[in-house]
Amino acid sequence: MKSWLSMLFTLLMLLPASLAHAVEPSIHEDEWAQYRSRFLDRGGRIIDNGNRGISHSEGQGYGMLLAFLADNRADFELIWRFTRNELLLRDDGLAAWKWDPAAQPHVTDVNSATDGDLLIAYALALAGSGWDNRDYVAAATRIAKSILRETVVRHAGKTILLPGASGFSSQDRDDGPVINPSYWIFEAFPVMNALVPSEAWGRLSTDGLQLMTQLQFGPAQLPAEWVSLRSAPRPAAGFERIFGYNSVRIPLYMARARVGDTAALARLRAALAAEGRPMATVDLSTGRPLQPLTDRGYMIILSLLDCITDGTRVPETMQDFQPDLYFPATLQLLALSFLREEHAACL
Repeated sequence: MKSWLSMLFTLLMLLPASLAHAVEPSIHEDEWAQYRSRFLDRGGRIIDNGNRGISHSEGQGYGMLLAFLADNRADFELIWRFTRNELLLRDDGLAAWKWDPAAQPHVTDVNSATDGDLLIAYALALAGSGWDNRDYVAAATRIAKSILRETVVRHAGKTILLPGASGFSSQDRDDGPVINPSYWIFEAFPVMNALVPSEAWGRLSTDGLQLMTQLQFGPAQLPAEWVSLRSAPRPAAGFERIFGYNSVRIPLYMARARVGDTAALARLRAALAAEGRPMATVDLSTGRPLQPLTDRGYMIILSLLDCITDGTRVPETMQDFQPDLYFPATLQLLALSFLREEHAACL
């Protein structure tokens, strides 16, 4: 078994230099103060104010990651304490995904959500290595082991990520396995491999990236939120056939992880705002836009892709952080953090 120092050294070597320590935060203090004021309650839960005020494992993981990027140890610990005490209730080491303040008991769905579990483990690993906290790294390792055991599977010669511990496999559904491509948090996989070494993490990244290039449905040629891999990829039964707001994360995650070539990112950028129309959710059957995604937290992803593909500067309006809704506010900070670390010339 690797010693603590050996494991920490391995983890640090895998992380971008800007994330291996918290000397120069990539999220500004005033930005985190605004985010905290709007979405973090005194008990440590991140409030999804666009979804009836619930909390979920995704939000807790995002909150921890952003607190680390802002170098705020006290808020990180506050969010982690709520997550540990209120969501890590399952026997398999994964988090229950949904916590509702209006319900009793508050956990109203004990199934896991793999993107939330990945975000929590990833944030713990970064904070544990950056702040030299072995308890965080140990917790991250336990969760990574559970993710690998419960949700990383082989299907048709490929390694895929199930969206949760139950309900999505080929045993659970006639059209299974079903995936959510926006759950592939590519930047987390090398860190998970540092915690729990396995060839599966590398295959998950390689096979996931190849899969992203295949998910071009309907006239809009965009990915569906829920995809059946029973045979050729297709929108899964029982879900809306839409490109939804969650799917906006796909190019953001690819960019932050530095995976995929500029041609793939350029294609996604063109599909996101085809023919000059505003970015929107899309009916994949008809190609028609549904709900406009005009919040700058969504729109900055287009600017980020323009920066990567042709060096276009990011408009100052996209850099101005004025949070309204939890989800786009989170995406905006992730985009700004990445731009400051990797593409400062675009700012």
